[in-house]
Amino acid sequence: MKKYKLTILILFTASALLFSACKKSFLEITPRGRLVASLTSDYELMLNGADLVGTGATAQGFLGDEIAGFNPFFTASDVRTQRLFKWEADVQEREQVAPEMTTFLTWIYRYNKIINEVMDSKGGTEQEKKRIRAEALGNRAFINFFLINYYAKPYDNTTTATDPGFPIITATDVTETRFERGTVQAMYDHIISDLTTALDDLPLTVQHRLRMSRPGAQALLGKVYVFMGRFNDAIPLFNSCIASLGSAAVPINLYDYNREFSTTPTPGVFLPVNQFGPTFPINPDFREGIFIRQAGPGLGSFTNNALILSPAAASLYIPTDQRRRMFISNPYPTGAVYPMGMLRRFGPGTIQIGMMLPEIYLLRAECLARANNITDAVTDLELLRRNRMPLASAAVPATSQATSLALLNFIMEERIREFALLGYRWFDMRRLSVDPLFGQKTFTHTLYAPDGSVVETYTSTPERLVLRLPRLVLDQNPGMENNP
Repeated sequence: MKKYKLTILILFTASALLFSACKKSFLEITPRGRLVASLTSDYELMLNGADLVGTGATAQGFLGDEIAGFNPFFTASDVRTQRLFKWEADVQEREQVAPEMTTFLTWIYRYNKIINEVMDSKGGTEQEKKRIRAEALGNRAFINFFLINYYAKPYDNTTTATDPGFPIITATDVTETRFERGTVQAMYDHIISDLTTALDDLPLTVQHRLRMSRPGAQALLGKVYVFMGRFNDAIPLFNSCIASLGSAAVPINLYDYNREFSTTPTPGVFLPVNQFGPTFPINPDFREGIFIRQAGPGLGSFTNNALILSPAAASLYIPTDQRRRMFISNPYPTGAVYPMGMLRRFGPGTIQIGMMLPEIYLLRAECLARANNITDAVTDLELLRRNRMPLASAAVPATSQATSLALLNFIMEERIREFALLGYRWFDMRRLSVDPLFGQKTFTHTLYAPDGSVVETYTSTPERLVLRLPRLVLDQNPGMENNP
């Protein structure tokens, strides 16, 4: 297999960031740039870093086809934003490293260290060591799932054995320079192996939302199977995950937007809309989170007026849908109104990218619909919708229950309603583009003038459903094959 080099700069920078974030009381730097830990408790502490929560990986937020551009704010936005919206091939300057890569590689280094060394650590029981290693395996799988969905083609059974993947990194030696890019199939096999190996040793219930648990790993593995088209394999994993949530050490349940957005919201849960948008609980208290990780800043930032909800996407919300409270109809802080019903997201400022309960219900509903289990799929959908709009509006229309395909189309629209401008749509576009049920889909972005006239329309190509590797990586690794 052809060999490739991953840039030393990225791995060394990742390691340096890691060193600065770790407590010098139990870690030190050796000349080879490796972390030194000896006690089991040291490795436990390495799972608790505050820097393991948020990543700057936000490209997906600008790529979904539910987004429209609006002038004059769009032309005043940064170059990377404009390039992503236009689906250009190269979005970074030559000297820039992609935020979709740097933070994740930092995390990979730390988790690899735990995986490779914790079983030989001192002072802990065998069970404790296995649990710590299992958490690191689950986290590594989570990172690799994102990397393969950024930098490789969507999983397609007909080509996955030969489609170039992303290098599988398992060592903690930052001086290593030779890596195999491998295939998409190899990476998915690696992700599945990590998760299935971890499951037996992970905590049975969610003890803390920022740590990996068995329900979190089950949810992630189910999502991986969905992206592979293994829908029947995903259902029991989602079932087990949801069934265990009642015994979690922290409350995990859907927020009822009918109550949270009322004039008397639940104290300390969801705060009312203020000048900066809806105020969400901090990550450890966010009750819809099974496994919390986030990206930001997102398109919910109160300063963003350039990329908004397209007229078609905005029309998916009925007037009583409380999720519409996440949007406003004017550029902030002006009094002007967006034309054609377009809306601007007004919160949250960060994006949850971990395993969230609303998505688990939607993914399970999708799998059930694909299995022609319309009744149970509708049950999951209506459970979510009752918590997002008044009961009288929550029923799935009869026309959408007529066939499995009709219900699947409704589920995809529900995913837009739930996750609009949060980056989920681009990942859905990727997998739907190779799904025979949905055929050849065309994805477009439209840039509008202040009066609602069309300035320009951009059409995505299959190649732009994959991010290209940054030029800096290619410059430092001659011969590395880039994506088209």
